[in-house]
Formats: sequence, structure tokens, C-alpha cells
Amino acid sequence: MIIVMKPKAPKESLEHIVNVIRTSGLDAHLSEGKEVTIIGVVGDKSLLKLSNLEIAPDVDKIVPITESYKLSNRKFHPDPTSIQVGSASIGPDSLTVMAGPCAIESEEQLILIAKSVKKAGATFLRGGAYKPRTSPYSFQGLEEEGLRYMKKAKEETGLATVCEVISAESLDAAVKYVDMVQIGARNMQNFQLLRQVGQSGIPVLLKRGLSSTIDEWLNAAEYIIAEGNSNVVLCERGIRTYETATRNTLDISAVPVLKSKTHLPVIVDPSHASGVRAYVPPLAKCAVAAGADGLMIEVHNNPACALSDGPQSLTFAQFDELTRELKAYAALSGRSF
Repeated sequence: MIIVMKPKAPKESLEHIVNVIRTSGLDAHLSEGKEVTIIGVVGDKSLLKLSNLEIAPDVDKIVPITESYKLSNRKFHPDPTSIQVGSASIGPDSLTVMAGPCAIESEEQLILIAKSVKKAGATFLRGGAYKPRTSPYSFQGLEEEGLRYMKKAKEETGLATVCEVISAESLDAAVKYVDMVQIGARNMQNFQLLRQVGQSGIPVLLKRGLSSTIDEWLNAAEYIIAEGNSNVVLCERGIRTYETATRNTLDISAVPVLKSKTHLPVIVDPSHASGVRAYVPPLAKCAVAAGADGLMIEVHNNPACALSDGPQSLTFAQFDELTRELKAYAALSGRSF
């Protein structure tokens, strides 16, 4: 549940309510707005004497939360969150574009792509060093060597960097090299890994699972935030349906649904959603029009020879054209780009 304080409630009243909550064996989380402060209560509310809280000084009302996720819930944190990642931010006022190869293949290739996507307007370089693939015989990534290339690309371009992690060992390596880690669709409910990235404190990009509901997705985010790491960004990347015309089915409705349920930033990955290069630009525009805070787009210097996901990767020229077209969509949605 959440406790809504009266406008401009004094510090003493806030401290009193927090003390009552914590002495009852529960946890209290404050969300301070310009006028009103909301106190979220996490734990078994039956331990609290609600009647005492309702008549406490400067308490406006008590609102129950029926959803199992609390810290990621918009009821607890009504203002949208902006996440700072290195020199870049992801949030309601700007359109963030993450771009780069599905898999890092070499230092020269990654730096070439990084320079190109930055010139086109990207603020993040994405690149896979660890590649959990359906087939054990597919390219699995360069691992820590690839992470070193990510760091080098950042040094040369200034782009913030994001890379997927698949285990505790890969997380320990990644935090030394990149600005943000990604939890992929296959690991969205790897609860131990979620706890570990939560404890790391590094910003996290959490992709939706292949067949996960939105509530399951938000509960996965809750695992991370509950460990003290509130720097979580959600990424819709398509879900598995009966349709075979595309690799997955982009759930564009997830964007407004999430905006109503959570304060966390939401980005969309049209590359993995479609699996088809020609569909990426229109889906990217739909995502921005629907209210997404950003996009993750695969770009490769030679998609025909890519070691992973070449058919869905844009060429440099195609990505440049897309970013130019996105400027109008960003402007219509009130975002800078």
C-alpha cells in the first residue's frame, strides 16, 4: 500500500510515519514530488495498525496496491523516472537511440559501427559479447574480449555502452567495461541473476521474456529494484505468438500499458521483434508515436556477412535515413532528439 501525505507535509510528520512503518517490521520507501510525498509500504501490511496511521498528522489518505509489484508501480511513484547512464539519460523528455551490432566481431568492426551510429544520432552503443543462442553451434560471442572492445569504442566516441550478461561471471566482467547491462528475454525470470544485477548497482536494461505477461515482466523488475538498484529500463522486444511472418510479434500496446502501470522508462527493440530489416523503420516510428522513451536498433557494416542476426540489421545508410525521419516523430511526442 501507499500513504499519501498532505501537500507540503513537514519533515517531522514524514519521519514519524516512516518510523511507525519500520518499527512494525516493514520497509518504507519515500517518493518526494514537488508538492506531495508518497510513502510506499513494502511487506505484510497486517502488521500495521492502519487506524493509527489514518489519523496521524499530515496523512491525506491510504491507498491499497493490489499488484504484487510495488517499487516499480506508478501508484507508488507517480512521476516518470529518468535513468542516468554515463553521460546519457533515458526518460520522458528525450528519445534515446541505442544502436550497434547484435554480436561484436572485432575491435575494428565495433569502432567503425560506433562512429557511424553516433554520427547518425545514437547516444548508446549496443553490442553483444555474450550471445545465448538457440543452437549450441551458433556463434556465442567474444565474451570479455568483446567487452574490452566496447570500452575502447566508448573511449573513441563517447557513446554510453550496453551489453547483455547471462551469468554472475559475465556480470562481474561487464561492470568493469560497460555503462549498462542487459538482461535478455531468455533470462527475464532468472531470479538469481536479477538479484545479482540489483546488488551490482549498475543500470539495467530488462527485456521482456518470450512469452511473459506484463505483470510477470514488472515483477522481474521488482526483483532488481528490491535489491536497491532502481536504475531499470524496460525493453519490449516482441513476444511469441502463432504468427510466422515475423520473428516475434511486437506488442506495441505494451508501451501505453506500461506507461499506465510503471514509472520506469520504456524502450522498444523493433529489430528482434520483426527479424526483418524492412520492417524495422515503420515499427520504430510506431514505437515513438506510442510513447516509447527510446529504441534499440541493430546496425551492421555488412549485414550479409554478420555472425548474428544479419537479416534484421540496418546498413549505415538505412540507419542514417531512419534517424532523420525519427526527428519529426520525436518532436510530435514532445521529445528532444
